[in-house]
Amino acid sequence: MVRLATVRSTFHARVIAARLGAEGIMVQLRGNVDGVYPMGDTHVYVEADALDTAREVLQVVEVSGGRISGITFFLDTAALFPLFGLPPRLGS
Repeated sequence: MVRLATVRSTFHARVIAARLGAEGIMVQLRGNVDGVYPMGDTHVYVEADALDTAREVLQVVEVSGGRISGITFFLDTAALFPLFGLPPRLGS
């Protein structure tokens, strides 16, 4: 297993794991997972041969008029959390 990402909350890690799992990518969460005290980072690991695919799954490239009009990276919580009415950081 190789590390794909490090995030600040277990919630965020579980959202990433769900997205990757929907594509059939096996995920392992390490670090602050289900601890009594929700402190510290959570690391998202995937199998080495799935790393490139996992990175692609977490990106959305928007095309308009034959040109790239936007790129959204699934790990960009500052941009995505507000779209769902979530605070920039859980616990805020």
